[in-house]
Amino acid sequence: MPWLSWRLALRRARRTWRRSLQLRTIALTVVLSGVAIGIIGGTMAMSIGGQLYETRRAQILAEAERAVLQGQNVLDEAATTVGEGADELNVLQNSLLPSIGSAATARDIAILRAPDSQTPTTLQDTTTSEFPQSVLSDALRQTVRTDTEQLSLQPVRLERLSSAGIVEGTEPGLVVGASLQVPTAGQYELYLVYDLGETQRTLDFLLQILFVGSIALIALIGGVVFVVTRTVVGPVREAARTSEKLAAGELEERLPERGEDVLSTLARSFNRMADSLQRQITQLADLSRVQQRFVSDVSHELRTPLTTIRLAGDVLYDQRDDYPPATARTAELLKTQIERFELLLADLLEISRFDARAVELETEPTNLANLTEEAIETVQPLADGVGSELRLVAPGGHMAVEVDGRRIRRILRNLLGNAIEHGEGRPIVVTVDSNQTAVAIAVRDYGIGMTPEQAERVFDRFWRADPSRRRSIGGTGLGLAISLEDANLHDGRLDVWSEPGVGTCFRLTLPRDRRVPIRLSPVELPPAEVLDGLLPPRDPADERMGGDGDARP
Repeated sequence: MPWLSWRLALRRARRTWRRSLQLRTIALTVVLSGVAIGIIGGTMAMSIGGQLYETRRAQILAEAERAVLQGQNVLDEAATTVGEGADELNVLQNSLLPSIGSAATARDIAILRAPDSQTPTTLQDTTTSEFPQSVLSDALRQTVRTDTEQLSLQPVRLERLSSAGIVEGTEPGLVVGASLQVPTAGQYELYLVYDLGETQRTLDFLLQILFVGSIALIALIGGVVFVVTRTVVGPVREAARTSEKLAAGELEERLPERGEDVLSTLARSFNRMADSLQRQITQLADLSRVQQRFVSDVSHELRTPLTTIRLAGDVLYDQRDDYPPATARTAELLKTQIERFELLLADLLEISRFDARAVELETEPTNLANLTEEAIETVQPLADGVGSELRLVAPGGHMAVEVDGRRIRRILRNLLGNAIEHGEGRPIVVTVDSNQTAVAIAVRDYGIGMTPEQAERVFDRFWRADPSRRRSIGGTGLGLAISLEDANLHDGRLDVWSEPGVGTCFRLTLPRDRRVPIRLSPVELPPAEVLDGLLPPRDPADERMGGDGDARP
């Protein structure tokens, strides 16, 4: 459809405008130059037009004054020789018009009797053959009759006739009126019609030259700006491309260094900066590899002695009933810490795999609503131990999605464990929903919550808001960091919302098809409340202190 093509073209033009610094510079320079030249050209055109008109007007006034003087002289000379007879007046009339015409270059001339003249003997109205009577307005004739000592002017539009007498258009003109005194005939009016078409054509020619010159000047300015900006923007564009390559990991890319100007100085400074960054990145990469190798090697080396320690601990734990109470308690603590040590070791190995980018997904079609229900059943005893009710709300998410089920279960266990740990015994709502591009799982508790500063660091490794806080479930401090890595591995997102004294909500959003990017999560953050009126009243002291005075890890 045409409107679609126009819309597409407009979108491309906007994208080109936003991306091209050279285009914006040239366009703004040309537009501003055009405005300046237009203002100057308009001022010059008005000045030239006014000057031409005033010059021509002065010429016409001088000429008309001579013609009026010539006509009045003829009348004054005839006053002594011409009587009151009609024949003598006719002779005077026939000689008056040529005499005035010889002193003026007017296109048309008219001598008209004043309407209020009372003399009995009159001259007939005399005009040239094509005198345009329509140009004489009543206001002009009234001015001529009343102001007998001055010339009266009136701009008019005159018809332009072809050789065949056909009207081709109009052109500007000027009518000059004056008063004449005819012997024995009273007051008459003299009108001279001047054609200003030649002056208008001269002005049009000058304006055309001015317009063409302005366009040429604007084009020249645009060309000069194009050359200048190309010279300046070219190295900047090259620097931008080199920066993108450096950001993509091509650390050997450098800018060419030519000349001694500012751009060359910029290139040398940029290259020195790139060299420094390359050295630091290489050092950090080497250090990171050493650290990853160290963690991996240590973790692997610890597995063998840990296995031995676990076997010995299990033997002691199984025989704890035969020991004195203090020794039995020691065996129980030993077993608990060995299990925690095993969890920490497993998490360290998993983190080292993420750091080494050696993790691969083992995906299979999985119903996330059912998987979430299974995860809730797994942690139900822990929730019952602290008095928290686990409630599942699943309006969507019942379709099969290609995910690594083991990793998604681990994410849910971490999120549910945190909610139980910090939910203050209040209900925990797990929401599952889906849309066209994504499936989301949200875990919402109504516990102590976190401050914005704490929420920003909640996915940091080994970070805890208050290490002194008592933990009833345990953990290594790596659960949320591993969960975030698992979510990113699925091309998904793990978001958090929290307010002190209100609660916390973690939301896992996964794509239904990894080839289609997520446009919008199907679950709001936080999800819509489903427990209004069901929560027990909170202790005001807890609200002031943030639960038990601590934030979640």
